[in-house]
Amino acid sequence: MTRPSEILGSVFAASEREQLETFLDYLRDAVVRKARGVSEEDARRSPVPTGTNLGGLIKHLRWVELGGFAEQIGQIPAAELPTPPWTDADPEADLRLEPNEKLDDVIAAYQAECDRSREIAAQHSLDYAVTTPQGRELTLRWVYLHVILETARHAGHADILREMIDGSVGD
Repeated sequence: MTRPSEILGSVFAASEREQLETFLDYLRDAVVRKARGVSEEDARRSPVPTGTNLGGLIKHLRWVELGGFAEQIGQIPAAELPTPPWTDADPEADLRLEPNEKLDDVIAAYQAECDRSREIAAQHSLDYAVTTPQGRELTLRWVYLHVILETARHAGHADILREMIDGSVGD
């Protein structure tokens, strides 16, 4: 396994884009690594009062990827995208696994969304901008930073959850 310092060091003098892509891919892999090898029961188990669990974190991150890259930068119409799991009555449905959802399937959906994100991003410069429905200009650079922020935040949550589940620590 490549250590974080080796990953970060490998792009120390690289272009901004290569740095953003490398950091995000490292974090994407870290989240998946933290969930691999746990049982279905442990993927749903939450040792914290908020209900946060490993499977839900990955499910949520899929929708973060989709929202930033496919919806915003790719401008893919909502009718062509999967229906989000949340509703007004259940706004946090993307943060948990439903009884019919399997961790491996959620991981596969996340990884497929990450692949689509990479394909969409590759078509544009970092300065490529779209206008959001709220009238704000949003660049590909901003989407990278937002998805890095979200993924890093939840990778930290996954670290703690995995340690609480079975004592696993490390990258």
